[in-house]
Amino acid sequence: MVLIGLHLLFNAVIFPDSPRSKKASFRLDRPKLCVLGRPIPGEHPRMSFESLGLRAELVRAVSEKGYSDPTPIQRQAIPPILEGRDIMGGAQTGTGKTAGFTLPLLQRLMSSARPGSKRRAIRALVLTPTRELAAQVSESVITYGRHLPLKSTVIFGGVSINPQKQKLSKGVDILVATPGRLLDHAGQSSVNLSKVDILVLDEADRMLDMGFIRDIRRVLALLPKHKQTLFFSATFSKDIRQLADGLLKSPALIEVARRNTAADSVTQVVHPVDSNRKRELLSFLVGSNNWKQVLVFTRTKHGANRLCKQLISDGITAAAIHGNKSQGARTRALADFKAGKVRVLVATDIAARGLDINQLPHVVNYELPNVAEDYVHRIGRTGRAGNEGEAMSLVCVDEFKLLKDIERLIKRAIPKVVIDDFKPDPSIRAEPIHRGRGRQQQKTARKKPRSMP
Repeated sequence: MVLIGLHLLFNAVIFPDSPRSKKASFRLDRPKLCVLGRPIPGEHPRMSFESLGLRAELVRAVSEKGYSDPTPIQRQAIPPILEGRDIMGGAQTGTGKTAGFTLPLLQRLMSSARPGSKRRAIRALVLTPTRELAAQVSESVITYGRHLPLKSTVIFGGVSINPQKQKLSKGVDILVATPGRLLDHAGQSSVNLSKVDILVLDEADRMLDMGFIRDIRRVLALLPKHKQTLFFSATFSKDIRQLADGLLKSPALIEVARRNTAADSVTQVVHPVDSNRKRELLSFLVGSNNWKQVLVFTRTKHGANRLCKQLISDGITAAAIHGNKSQGARTRALADFKAGKVRVLVATDIAARGLDINQLPHVVNYELPNVAEDYVHRIGRTGRAGNEGEAMSLVCVDEFKLLKDIERLIKRAIPKVVIDDFKPDPSIRAEPIHRGRGRQQQKTARKKPRSMP
């Protein structure tokens, strides 16, 4: 009887049927119930991609990729998307979110193929905030759709627009784009969005953070009124929910983890250090631990370039990736990093979304981000797909307030470990951080010294 009661309670939580609620809430942010290591009846049985209703071609592509069991967000997102429902989906990075919307999107396009159409029309549009994320999503579309007769392409800035025009002129079913470049094409009449059936906004909160809200509204004005809309993001801000309220119709709300949290597979630590010794400490950590692959985040583009040069002068191979780099340079730097030719990749927050590096072991916050949510996205580059990862933050006295903001967001205190020979000077006083730039030299201020939170 107890097991039956648990079964009924589980179904009531996962599949609410209240007439007063317009949103179906799918949640998995609770501990699993087990008896002697086995799930209690009523818990999620082991599911396959085939059991989710995916067609054979998609299941085959997933299997060829090496995946057998869907992740929580895939289990919860795929069925309602296949039903044609709007979605608000939230999950930590590295949980399979991209496949969670790509697989059902491909299936719906196959089910709604327009017979007799001489020219392919864009029927699915995926908007992303960065070039790297656009490239990653496009790669997923190609990978999972390899056995389907669908065509796709990706467009973003930083490269010539003419080759993109040529691909679009041949007709595509799926378009992955950044908002700015998409509007460039719309202004030159090289793209027609009047036939879009499915709209995906991936990392929607980041698009708002980057000031794309006007561009998004301009894009929405080019789309049909009746369409399926999917919101996916690692975090949900109030602004995102307000935007979604005007776009989504009775959406399924999917959150497979507590909002604004990092994956449990990521070990987090703070190393207190004086600002002018951060580079020395970073070189020491990389060298003494013999790290082969480290992603390092700085607050500014200039800071990324400077740190990269300093690491090279220390004998550590490094490359920088940020918005001022050409797309070719960014692609080469990322490829060299993945191939092991470069030990340290120094990046700004623009690269925090979309960098998909298999089994990346270490992430270092050389400087803490001004926006606390960006910390979650930064460290989400490691500990992906169930792998273990380490996230270290080098924090000087100027950044104590930023650290408190981060700990308040993630609702936990991050352990502080002082490295021998790098103990902070307690006489140094904090200085304000202006426009994302920290203090480059230790200067005196009239403020009282702060202690590490």
